[in-house]
Amino acid sequence: MKILALEKDAPEITPEEFTPDLKRAEALRIWELQQSGVLREIYFRQDRSTAVLVLECDQTDDARQVLVSLPLVQAGLIDFEVIPLIPYPGLARLFALPEDS
Repeated sequence: MKILALEKDAPEITPEEFTPDLKRAEALRIWELQQSGVLREIYFRQDRSTAVLVLECDQTDDARQVLVSLPLVQAGLIDFEVIPLIPYPGLARLFALPEDS
């Protein structure tokens, strides 16, 4: 299942709390998750400095476990909104046969 994870900064954090060691540990963990195939895509939003991740997990609880493994989450600096995705079925309406035929 594809899962969208939207980063949320913890309230009242300061930029100084994102230490070089934490940022390096975060980058390493992101790389590990990409190499394992769990993290399929990662972006920064253009309108703010927060991450958007696309995960491939069996269920949302699995995705939450993956996200908890991130050093910035463990340090309490960020959290994620977890959104399960399903394929869009709307295009099938264009090709549906009339029920009367």
